Amino acid sequence: MFLKISRIEYKTWCIRLIPVGFFFICYYCSQLCLQSKLQPSTKFLCDNIIAQKKWERLNFNISRKTELFLKLKDFFWKEHQSALSLPYELLLLKILANYKIGNYRLPTVIESLDCRTCVVIGNGFAIKNSSLGTTINKYDIVIRMNDAPVRGYEQDVGNKTTIRLFYPESASSYPAIHNDPDTLMVLVPFKQQDLRWLKEILYNEKRVRAGFWKPPPQIWLGRTSQLRILDPYFLHLTASKLLEMPLEPKKKQKCVHPTTGILAVFLALNYCDLVHVAGFGYPPSQNPKQPIHYYGSETMKSMKDSYHDLNHEAQALKRLEELGAILSLHQHS
Repeated sequence: MFLKISRIEYKTWCIRLIPVGFFFICYYCSQLCLQSKLQPSTKFLCDNIIAQKKWERLNFNISRKTELFLKLKDFFWKEHQSALSLPYELLLLKILANYKIGNYRLPTVIESLDCRTCVVIGNGFAIKNSSLGTTINKYDIVIRMNDAPVRGYEQDVGNKTTIRLFYPESASSYPAIHNDPDTLMVLVPFKQQDLRWLKEILYNEKRVRAGFWKPPPQIWLGRTSQLRILDPYFLHLTASKLLEMPLEPKKKQKCVHPTTGILAVFLALNYCDLVHVAGFGYPPSQNPKQPIHYYGSETMKSMKDSYHDLNHEAQALKRLEELGAILSLHQHS
């Protein structure tokens, strides 16, 4: 009788333990799901990439630099990465001293990744009708430029944004419309007026409109804690190393500087193990009526007096593709 009772009790306890076991299985699966969200499935893309060989082939004398943004202590360094004095120091000092500015780093979940996968989304017409949105959202870091919209274009460009590079003339008054709440809004200071604009925004000072090629927003309703300022080191190297532009143009020579797009690609090469691009490639300049963006109505005609050398940049991107440093997610011209 004792043996029979023990067996009955044993079966009873086994039945009672089934929900408990089911609970732990569900919990374990949920943790795996969470981990997959923190470390997207694109990690497998890095398996066949050896970062060091990539840098050797590029021959840019750069490394996997993790300090992308300026910070207050830069002003107390005796040696700076770019070996150049920081431009407009007084303006920068006041901006970086603002207590609302963030911690100058990317989120820990990205910093700690063994393999960082990045995709740089250009604003070109080439990405229109590409249906790349789902693919783009799988990368660890999605970099966008200027005021390129996301809402309404998700099927082609995705809706995830980790970093958005901008300057005052390309800023949006309401960044929350086309960015995630934790998107890092990174100012690229091309000129002194760019920093002056940011200082006026941060300290709610009187806006000065002079010095811009088009009026920048007078109100900026972004999260100040998500603001960063790109280290000028990257702009300097994009021009001098990647594009091989003269730092000081000759007299009567038109001043040319890198586009935000080519700068974003160079930035990704410094920070990421794998760099893919989409939305790059302009239509033939012989067709002035051809749209240049996947949004809006601007055409190639508007690029006639541009301060960018688009053909030169296209050649640089082609060279990067041939070297295997970057990969385009779609065909382009």
